[in-house]
Amino acid sequence: MYAILDIETTGGNYDEEGITEIAIYRFDGEQITDQFSSLINPQKSIQPFVVKLTGINEKMLKNAPKFYEVAKRIVQITEDCILVAHNAAFDYRILNTEFRRLGFAYERKTLCTVNLSQELLPEQPSFNLGKLIRNLGIPFANQHRAHGDAQVTLKLFELLLEKDTQKQIIKKHIQYLNPNKAPSQFLKIIDGLPSEMGVYYIHNKDNEIVYIGKSNNIKKRVLSHFTGKQKKAISLQKEVAQVTYALTGGELVTLLKEQNEIKINTPLFNKAMKYRIFPMGIRIDRSEEYPKLILEQIQKDQNYLSVFKNKKAAKAAVFRWMDDFGICMQKTSLMKTDKACFNYNLKKCDGACLGKENPESYTKRVDKLISYFSYPHSTFLIVEKGRKNGESAFVFIEDNQFKGYGYFELNHQVKTKKQIESRLIDIKDNPDTQKLIHSFLARKKYIKLIPLHNEN
Repeated sequence: MYAILDIETTGGNYDEEGITEIAIYRFDGEQITDQFSSLINPQKSIQPFVVKLTGINEKMLKNAPKFYEVAKRIVQITEDCILVAHNAAFDYRILNTEFRRLGFAYERKTLCTVNLSQELLPEQPSFNLGKLIRNLGIPFANQHRAHGDAQVTLKLFELLLEKDTQKQIIKKHIQYLNPNKAPSQFLKIIDGLPSEMGVYYIHNKDNEIVYIGKSNNIKKRVLSHFTGKQKKAISLQKEVAQVTYALTGGELVTLLKEQNEIKINTPLFNKAMKYRIFPMGIRIDRSEEYPKLILEQIQKDQNYLSVFKNKKAAKAAVFRWMDDFGICMQKTSLMKTDKACFNYNLKKCDGACLGKENPESYTKRVDKLISYFSYPHSTFLIVEKGRKNGESAFVFIEDNQFKGYGYFELNHQVKTKKQIESRLIDIKDNPDTQKLIHSFLARKKYIKLIPLHNEN
């Protein structure tokens, strides 16, 4: 659990400042579970430059509660939370100062979104909250007011959680909440999981991710792990200390996020997916007069028409293409002789195997097969549902290369390449991602496709 925090102060000498406004959002990683915002009477003067900056003056604070009147509420809303703020050291110091004046020891762990942004968004020209938010295309109202700054810090933190593909933030969170022990009952873990689509992470007692999975119902899927009687399920059950999750919204983003994070984190129980989901591929060899389909294990630096889970599935695809596109079997790696192919005798092949068909004519049919596997546009967005109402998810293809995914709330937030990239969770293009995207497009399960031009 996190407490997203922002504080406005009177200004003045170090450790002599007083709080004029505070806003706190209790956040479970997916949604706000509680919130508190209030002006505070600091019982001291406000520096003129602060009045000009925030618009908060002494007249506004005359009837506001004093800090001791809201101290209990602050303690309650931040209980068992990590404090998250932009320049967290400042906000935490101010809080500590106020509690110390009351004779109360206030201790919480902190996360700073400045430091996290520098680590996860290194390309940004500035880490000043206002400039950073504008560069990321996040709407920002009521700047320099606690509730406004806290709201955009929350939006920023959500983005940083997505950008954190190695899950360092989550690992730190778990380490803080469960330093040396795992929960004793699986039911307690299950109760805390949503019945929604997303990616989930099973951690051991050392806070290591031992398994990453996906489901359209996280709670139901994790329950199946805990009740399974198979050897793998029993071994996994022995390791479970905690389960965290990330809601994803759409099916395609879920698939892409899962496969990417498995490759990055290499969990113990995802051995089969550490390398490739689809290890067999079919590529086009144009070194001879007639283009040839080569079926092989995936090789680096090769472009594949399509990829498959095994050789059997790849061969089945070749046979379908023979019927659908008139592909000659001899012009594939499945046939090793120079004899007429089987389909020629059935009059389903025009004789490329015997040199009777014009190479240009045959190449046109192969090109039709290639176009069948091409993206509908060279640069475009695939839009599907987001994680919550009012939000959409997008997958970005640029120059026929998959770049990553992200989320937006308003259509104008993804109109330019700069806006898209500011929200983008980068994922490296590879045959696995291509297969997932092509399969998804073929099923037409997206909300819409948005063609784009390569403008800035």
